[in-house]
Amino acid sequence: EKGDTIAKVLGEAADDGVQQYVSAARRVFSLRSFREGQPYVVVTDPGSGRVKRFEYEIDGRRRLVVEGTGTPEARVEPIEYVTLLDTAEGVIDDNLFQAVADIGESPQLALRLAELFGAEVNFIRDLQEGDSFRVLVEKRYREGEYKGYGRMIAASFTNKGKTYEAFLFRDGRGRAQHYNSKGENLHKTLLQAPLAFTRLTSRFTHSRRHPILGTRRPHLGVDYAAPTGTPVKAVGEGVVVKRGWAGGYGNQIIIRHTAGLESMYAHLSGYARGLRKGQRVRQGQVIGFVGSTGLSTGPHLDFRLRQNGTFINPAKAINPRGAPVSRKHMGEFNKIVAAARDYLEGRRHLGEYTVDSLVPEAPVMETPAPAEKETRQTRRSRRSGRHRG
Repeated sequence: EKGDTIAKVLGEAADDGVQQYVSAARRVFSLRSFREGQPYVVVTDPGSGRVKRFEYEIDGRRRLVVEGTGTPEARVEPIEYVTLLDTAEGVIDDNLFQAVADIGESPQLALRLAELFGAEVNFIRDLQEGDSFRVLVEKRYREGEYKGYGRMIAASFTNKGKTYEAFLFRDGRGRAQHYNSKGENLHKTLLQAPLAFTRLTSRFTHSRRHPILGTRRPHLGVDYAAPTGTPVKAVGEGVVVKRGWAGGYGNQIIIRHTAGLESMYAHLSGYARGLRKGQRVRQGQVIGFVGSTGLSTGPHLDFRLRQNGTFINPAKAINPRGAPVSRKHMGEFNKIVAAARDYLEGRRHLGEYTVDSLVPEAPVMETPAPAEKETRQTRRSRRSGRHRG
C-alpha cells in the first residue's frame, strides 16, 4: 500500500530479524524503489517469530529475494515465464480499442499497435471503418496464469486500403527493431501525433479567430481535444528545455530534438513524475497530461513544431527513417519475414515457436573468421619488415 516500506511490511509479519533483512536487501536493491501496488511474500518461523524469507516483485521481469535466519543473503533474480505465440486479427467498425475488445484481447494490444505504426498512420485523423489489423504476438504465462503480452513479432495494419507491415529483427548485435518487408526501419524521427487516440479540433493556420480573445491571429500548431489527464507523449527523442508556466500556453513543455527542431506541448494539467529541465526523453515517453491551463476553453493539447525558430506545420514536417536492415543481414531478415508470414497464414503451427527461434532475446555473438595460419616465410617477412605480394 501507499506509504509502506520494507521495514514496515516485515515488522507487521515478524517479531525478530527485521533489521538484518533490511540491511541485506539494501545491498542489492535501492529501497527508494520499493513502490505501492507490487506483490510481496513474507515467510516467518512459527517458533521464533523470525523472518525466514522475503520476496518482492520489483517489476514484471525481476524479484528481490532475501532468505536465511542468521545472516540473511539477498539477490535479484529473473522471474520465469512460459512464452507462447498467438495471432489476433480484427476489423474496425468504430475505433481501434473496440475492435481489439471485440476479439477478446486487452486494450494494451491497441496501444501497442498505435505505438508500432504511430510514425506511419495518424490514429487520430486517418482511421476509418473497414480498416483492419493482424498481429503475431508473444503471450506470457506464470504458473499457468496469463500475465500479458511479450514481444510483437510481426503485425500488419490496413488503413484506407494501404497495408503497413512490421517485422521484428535484430540486425547483428544491436537491439531488436521493427522493419517493413523491404527492410526499412519503422522508427522515424517523429511520431505522427503526441496522443494515441483523440480528436483533432484545430489545424495549423495563419489566420484563426481566437475562441477567447475574439481576434483573428495565427494558430501555428494543431489542437487535439482529449479528456483531462490523457497522457501526452514526446513525439521524438530529445532534451527538455522548458517545463513550466508559459502565460497563455498554460503549463508547457518544450523538447529540443536534432537539426534545430523543437516540439511544444501546451495547456497541460500536469507533468510526468520526475520530468525536469535538461532531462533526455525517448520517443513515445509520457511527459505530461492533457489539461486546460492558460487561455483555453476546455481540455485539449496545443501541439507545435519549430525548426530553427520558425513554426512549421506538423502535418508537413520532414520525417526521416532510422537505419534500414544492413546488406549483410538482409538474407537472414528475409527468412524471418517468410517464417512470420507462415505463422500468420497458418502454414506453420504456433506450437513450434520458442522465444529464440525467430528473434533471440539476446544478441547472437558472431563467430570471427578463423585466422590464417602463419607460415615460416610470413613470420620471417614480418620480423624483417618486408612484405611479398
